[in-house]
Amino acid sequence: MTSLQNRFDPALVDPATLPSSDLADLLAAVCDIESVSGDETALADAVEALLRDQPHLEVTRDGDAVVARTLLGRERRVVLAGHLDTVPLTDPPNLPTRLEGTGDDRVLWGRGTVDMKAGVAVMLALAVELGRQGDEQSTEPVVDLTYVFYDHEEVEAAKSGLGRLARHRPDLLAGDFAVLGEPTSADIEGGCQGTIRVEVRTRGVAAHSARSWRGENAIHAAAPILARLAGYRAAEVEVDGLVYREGVNAVGIHGGIAGNVVPDACTVTVNYRFAPSRDLAEAEAHLRELFDGYEVTVTDASPGARPGLDDPLAADFAAAVLELTGGVPKPKFGWTDVARFAELGIPAVNFAPGDPSLAHADDERVPVRELAVCRDALRTWLRGA
Repeated sequence: MTSLQNRFDPALVDPATLPSSDLADLLAAVCDIESVSGDETALADAVEALLRDQPHLEVTRDGDAVVARTLLGRERRVVLAGHLDTVPLTDPPNLPTRLEGTGDDRVLWGRGTVDMKAGVAVMLALAVELGRQGDEQSTEPVVDLTYVFYDHEEVEAAKSGLGRLARHRPDLLAGDFAVLGEPTSADIEGGCQGTIRVEVRTRGVAAHSARSWRGENAIHAAAPILARLAGYRAAEVEVDGLVYREGVNAVGIHGGIAGNVVPDACTVTVNYRFAPSRDLAEAEAHLRELFDGYEVTVTDASPGARPGLDDPLAADFAAAVLELTGGVPKPKFGWTDVARFAELGIPAVNFAPGDPSLAHADDERVPVRELAVCRDALRTWLRGA
């Protein structure tokens, strides 16, 4: 990577011109600061510098998480949140970004354009614009706003910057409703699936492969586990009017120590994505029932979140946004940090530019027009228009 790709170009995010500038330029600048999980500091520095330049915002830094808040004395507070990190780059790297097409058909390609710096760029534009003083036309929102830009989302949950804030500074996350900038193709996606990973083990007896009858092959003993998975029929579960499709899949298998040894142990790693109508205990019980007779160990688990669209503020948001976008609410397939907000008692939805099926893809890309659609929808709702 060149040094330029790891530097924030202030000309692209001039606080005086950002709201009326091309959002594609802002997104490109944010994406071109490489921020693979664990290396978010440069981008967090840039975000912090931009936000501290806004006199209407109170800014707090916690590690590589940056929180900015308006203090307008409104009765309600809305949280807009997004993570700064990305999955690793490709080889050769899919940065710097490149912009293709013209006008409304422009597309920005590169790591992070979908997951989820498009959402981050929209949030930055709104943070600079909403609440700014001295304009001929008021830009004050009808609610107070909290912007949360956090680190370590694309790795194990224990490292999550949002989780760290929830544990140590929950006051910074307080609000009545939250919008998470995970990619949704500018649709509203309610709630999220829960996820649990388990290791299903078989035991055998080691032996020289030339005298295999003296042993018991633990990998062969895993065949019934794979058969159960192959025959599994995923449930479709309706939760608060949205239909979530579940799935149980082997995501890894390990066994054996050498090419001439009958293995005495084998582990099949299984991931269960479940509808938010189940809690973690129910999800674990389902897997233990599925793999009855085998040793099952939970290695990672995160609860899902119900859609929450029955909350009055959430319903108001959905009605306002969908009137502008013409879409309908959808379920979120996958786990997102709306679950963390749900644990804090804050209704939350996913809403941002970018096709979620392109998240983590080598050909990650976002239509520029979706940036403006999401910014304009959020701006209109937050200003009470």
